[in-house]
Amino acid sequence: MIRSVLLTTFLFFSIGVMAQSGRKQYDSYKGLVMAGYQGWFNTPDDGANRGWYHYNGHNGFRDGSCSIDMWPDVSEYEKTYQTEFKFADGTPAYTFSSHDESTVNTHFRWMKEYGLDGVFMQRFVGEIKSISGKKHFNKVLTSAMRAANQYERAICVMYDLSGMRSGDEQVLLNDINEVSNDHTLKDRNKNPSYLYHNGKPLVVVWGVGFNDNRRYGLKEAKIIIDGLINRGYSVMLGVPTNWRTLKGDTEPYPELHDLIRKCDIIMPWFVGRYNESGYNRHHKSICEDIKWAKANKVDYAPLAFPGFTWKNMKGINSTQIDRNKGNFLWKQLHGALAAGAEMLYVAMFDEIDEGTAIFKCAKKVPVGKSVFVPIDEELQSDHYLWLVGQSGKMLRKEIPLSKKQPERK
Repeated sequence: MIRSVLLTTFLFFSIGVMAQSGRKQYDSYKGLVMAGYQGWFNTPDDGANRGWYHYNGHNGFRDGSCSIDMWPDVSEYEKTYQTEFKFADGTPAYTFSSHDESTVNTHFRWMKEYGLDGVFMQRFVGEIKSISGKKHFNKVLTSAMRAANQYERAICVMYDLSGMRSGDEQVLLNDINEVSNDHTLKDRNKNPSYLYHNGKPLVVVWGVGFNDNRRYGLKEAKIIIDGLINRGYSVMLGVPTNWRTLKGDTEPYPELHDLIRKCDIIMPWFVGRYNESGYNRHHKSICEDIKWAKANKVDYAPLAFPGFTWKNMKGINSTQIDRNKGNFLWKQLHGALAAGAEMLYVAMFDEIDEGTAIFKCAKKVPVGKSVFVPIDEELQSDHYLWLVGQSGKMLRKEIPLSKKQPERK
């Protein structure tokens, strides 16, 4: 009897270990299509005490004052929040909060349903320096880690250096120590969905080498990169578009290339740098970027974005880049793969501030002084999620490489 109980206990334990270790793991960024995940939207009643965060304009979040240019399709959210905005028929418009775990869970469910491999969770150094910012982003990250394992999606921490000052390097390094401890980034049995690359858990550092008068530079970036490497992480570095030539949006310092060579992956920022008619010229740069990266033994993740708009945030004369019913995004996805890309970065999953969101956005939008960009009438609200999923199939050669945007059946 005792032997039988022990045998049964052993079998249950073995099955449990096998089930846990048998969950999908991500050993490399290669072969994956990943998106950036902001997770920074708050509402006054979501419990974060941050008000209409990343929704509000100069005079709150109301008609004529807002910072978002696209409106989310909220038909599938468990929790939504009423706004002062109205649709043409006079009914109130609702939105979501990233603070709600149910919101994050819905997003990761969509990732699985449409074939997006996973996301890079943004942690803004300027935000995590404050108590309220850190609490919010910790909650979103905790929700995302749970959802990533539930839906078997890759997940990775990305530090955005925006808002950082010289001396804040330790803020980031202390934070990754806490995140690693809280979410067992180095224990693949406990956190199987965390993204690894070159045999180590991957951490992204975004915002190095830009020439837009940031309050930190290459010296601070080196401290961060060396600190992450010494802690046993592989590193992806987010750099400006012209990182290779050290011109345009990039600081003219060759030391940037030295930092890049320390890292495992490089991801240049292309958002807003070209429109559909100008992409072909940009494509040549991607081809040259890939050659440089291979020669210097660094992996390369080209970026694609669906369009761009921040009229409500910046004003009527601000930059607008037309989505053209998905053709602009598809041109970039195909172009990157045709150039030999082994991985893709899509900006962004949930960025409705700058109109780069690929998640489900509304075709019917509020009307009034604030002008929102709807999804094209002939498209479904999920079209951009679907396109990104198709690009993943092309990347993995599950379907042929196609220059023409695929048709939905």
